[in-house]
Amino acid sequence: MDNENHLIEDKIDENKSQEIITFKSLGLNDVLCEACEKLGWKTPTKIQCEALPVAFQNRDIIGLAETGSGKTGAFALPILQALLATPQRLFALVLTPTRELAYQISEQFEALGSSIGVKCGMRSKNKKVRMDKNSK
Repeated sequence: MDNENHLIEDKIDENKSQEIITFKSLGLNDVLCEACEKLGWKTPTKIQCEALPVAFQNRDIIGLAETGSGKTGAFALPILQALLATPQRLFALVLTPTRELAYQISEQFEALGSSIGVKCGMRSKNKKVRMDKNSK
């Protein structure tokens, strides 16, 4: 009898792991679900599955994943969802270690937020440093 219960539990766990997780099931609103579809994002990546529910609870996240794993979506989608809930002209500041990464992230934000008019601005520290050095 005990083995039978164990087999049933294993089957239930197996069925749960086969369920398809969607952006909607993670708590993403319809506008952003459509934006994901337009970008060809059919299902959330592992980092997105783990990060989105936590971020939607307004909790901090530290995520570590490989390049191309969906990290930008994991933090951009909650920011955009919060923006939709509380529209403001200036809403978020994202700091990056390189100009190239800043550009890539801004492209993702604008693509995900295109239907709601999101625009990103970039500022490079290097320009200010050069100006300060030249002014002396």
